Amino acid sequence: MVHKFKVKTSAKSEMADITREVQGIVRENGVESGICHIFVPHTTCGLAINENADPDVKRDIIAKLNDNVSGDFPYRHSEGNSPAHIKAVLVGPSLTVFVEDGALLLGTWQGIYLCEYDGPRTREIWTKLIKT
Repeated sequence: MVHKFKVKTSAKSEMADITREVQGIVRENGVESGICHIFVPHTTCGLAINENADPDVKRDIIAKLNDNVSGDFPYRHSEGNSPAHIKAVLVGPSLTVFVEDGALLLGTWQGIYLCEYDGPRTREIWTKLIKT
């Protein structure tokens, strides 16, 4: 069964922490040991695991992606959001996290992020739990 939830972003580019929502799905479904696969069905955002202690890390990641994939290139895509598509390809649409003792196995400083590149928007996140 696929479990879905929505995230409303508030900026053109941002990293929205979704760790709590994903952990809630694991807990609600009683998964003690297994795998949690997370997927975003959109082409202008992605998913990442990174530090969740210092907000400057998120700002640095977004700033560097914006610097490397700028808007001042003669893109052919007519919607004007080609940089968002490129960033989404670089980051990727899915993650897999182990579950043990009913909890996501993340490092001490790690969190799960929806990486928005074409916001603000309402995005949908899909999760699939596999019990082992």
